[in-house]
Amino acid sequence: MRILISADMEGATGVTWPDDVMPGASQWERCRSLFTSDVDAAVRGFYDGGADEVIINEAHSTMRNLLLERLDGRAQMLTGRHKALSMVEGVQHGDVDGIAFVGYHAGAGMEGVLAHTYLANSITGVWLNGVRASEGLLNAQVVAEYGVPVVLVTGDDVACEDALGYAPEALKVAVKDHVSRYAAVCRTPARTAADIRAAAKEAAALAVRHEPVRGGPFTVAVEFDAEHLAMAATVVPGVDRIAERKVAYTSETMYEGIRTFKAVTTIVSAAVEEQYG
Repeated sequence: MRILISADMEGATGVTWPDDVMPGASQWERCRSLFTSDVDAAVRGFYDGGADEVIINEAHSTMRNLLLERLDGRAQMLTGRHKALSMVEGVQHGDVDGIAFVGYHAGAGMEGVLAHTYLANSITGVWLNGVRASEGLLNAQVVAEYGVPVVLVTGDDVACEDALGYAPEALKVAVKDHVSRYAAVCRTPARTAADIRAAAKEAAALAVRHEPVRGGPFTVAVEFDAEHLAMAATVVPGVDRIAERKVAYTSETMYEGIRTFKAVTTIVSAAVEEQYG
């Protein structure tokens, strides 16, 4: 049994505001430890449940946040940026039996602690075939094309509720309860580590590959907070402006869809001015 963990940081224990997750910011170093604790608990739980191998794909920002030296020695970690499938890199090789979304969060325009989709701001909403989409939903559609089930989701209570829509059978662990975008009622790391480990042990039984799901075509719509960002996004072939601040494109597969989305967000982030957005 081979488990892939896609590890994001905004949904980690104790994380509630930008300085907690921005590399080099005042609270980032402290929160790296909390993030690592969540991921390590998942690793240990999956091994408790009978996993033969657990590999972690670092999926937050620079993708260099987790503390490798504090992880269970049986784990392996893929760290660093510029990967073909970004947050779910590794699922495409045909040897992953189940995937966990650890530290996930709600999508842009939704309630939820540090809610966003790929870009911390600038994007005000993403829709997949007309349904408002979080990173979890987008990534779940990608991994489905490789027959890999989502078996565990951790984050705030809103992220867990969101996961009911894209991974209803997965185990969910809420490490904090949403109060506002920058506030939450947080459980202690000792408690969340125990909860995540127990859930991962149980989730290991769900790690059974299925037939790939070919659900295309997929239409992705992206709304921005400024009209010039929509204009910038149309540099990407196949991306059309459908409203003043909104673009859309259609892909036959989610492999193509998520790669186009990554191209759009990369172009748009380069078009953002520091003061005026």
